[in-house]
Amino acid sequence: MALAEINPSLPVSRRMAESVISRYGPRQVQWHYEHGLVLQSIFLLGQEAKQDNYCRYVKEMYDSMIGISGEIRAYREGEYNLDQINPGKTLFLLYAAYGEEKYRKAVEKLREQLRCQPRTKSGGFWHKQIYPWQMWLDGLYMQGPFYAQYAKEFGNSADFEDVTRQFSLVESKTRDEKTGLLYHAWDESLSQKWANPVTGCSPHFWGRALGWYCMALADALDFIPPASEHAETLKAIAKRLFAPLLKYQDAESGLWFQVLDRGGEPGNYTESSASSMFVHFLLKMARLKAASDNESELLVNAAKKAYQGLLKNKILEDPSGELHLTGICKVAGLGGEPYRDGSFEYYVNEPRAVDDFKGAGPFILASMEYEKLSR
Repeated sequence: MALAEINPSLPVSRRMAESVISRYGPRQVQWHYEHGLVLQSIFLLGQEAKQDNYCRYVKEMYDSMIGISGEIRAYREGEYNLDQINPGKTLFLLYAAYGEEKYRKAVEKLREQLRCQPRTKSGGFWHKQIYPWQMWLDGLYMQGPFYAQYAKEFGNSADFEDVTRQFSLVESKTRDEKTGLLYHAWDESLSQKWANPVTGCSPHFWGRALGWYCMALADALDFIPPASEHAETLKAIAKRLFAPLLKYQDAESGLWFQVLDRGGEPGNYTESSASSMFVHFLLKMARLKAASDNESELLVNAAKKAYQGLLKNKILEDPSGELHLTGICKVAGLGGEPYRDGSFEYYVNEPRAVDDFKGAGPFILASMEYEKLSR
């Protein structure tokens, strides 16, 4: 399916979604966290905007990867990679909308991975089998909302305890008391070269890592019973992040930097995916009334400024009317081969991309939240 013309009278969320759809089809889709992210955003937009063609498009993409018995093309459970859980979020949406049992069966396969996922001694999921004893902020987004939704729809209340434990544990290990920000990752074994020999934390505050964590908080709250102690715990974590995010927002552009607390340093730049994630987080938390009225007003104003900064500084329109999101960090991680040391120089010198799904998906979600303000 392709939408040949991008209607300039449409809301920005739909213009970006239709731009993605026009460039991306079943031959390109992969069982990969960023593909899952952008397709989930398009499906949710289809439901919000009552555009069933968006939902059918996502169904076509997933049907190219999901077999009749729920087998998932190119999924490798034995890697115990939390990234592979993230595309499973859209399976819940497909099952609810279309009722096909293969989606439920595929969900169960992913839930089984979490049952067997290696854990730190303190009970946190390893980010991947190849990254032993490590928790990354990224991983909370990859598994947290999926795990919470499974608990709500198919699991039991005991699962909410484990969902909450994952968020609390990584915050307790990565939070910097001086800035209030969270470091990208934590190594319980203290064996990685990037790990602080005392705390086990990586050396810097990477924007998108904190963006993943913030979106995970907001999205998990959709499924955790609102009056429960678990919801209160997640809201308390979120509240501890409000002031640091507002403090490190760039006063001129309204955006956030690749390395959050070093905005004035040569090489650092305002990064689009993290900025989109923070817009989504701040607006959604205000909408969920996770802050006082006065605090909510500050969050909304900061998010509005950031969203306008994205439109002004990061969105391009081509002659055909398609939208493109620029200034996206293509990828950043820790360890591996060649070794990624988590230094400031490493983060600011990673390649930047245009239309990367790690930016486009959060931008669609941020646009949806922004557009709800006018309604």
